[in-house]
Amino acid sequence: MDLAAAKMIGAGLAMIGVAGAGIGLGMLFSSFVNGVSRNPSAAPHVRVMTMVGFAVIEAMGLFALIIALVLLFVM
Repeated sequence: MDLAAAKMIGAGLAMIGVAGAGIGLGMLFSSFVNGVSRNPSAAPHVRVMTMVGFAVIEAMGLFALIIALVLLFVM
């Protein structure tokens, strides 16, 4: 296999993490809206944990993007 082809395949596989981050963010915020609509008095407590989860999920997506870019342009 050619090295350029292997780099492209590796970068494509690394981008699966970005799709997973998008799915995770959708699930996180749908659960947040569902929980707050059922119990509005718990919104301040749930909002803090939602933002922490958002930061962690978004960081994982960015890490996957950085790995894909490193595979494409550095190696």
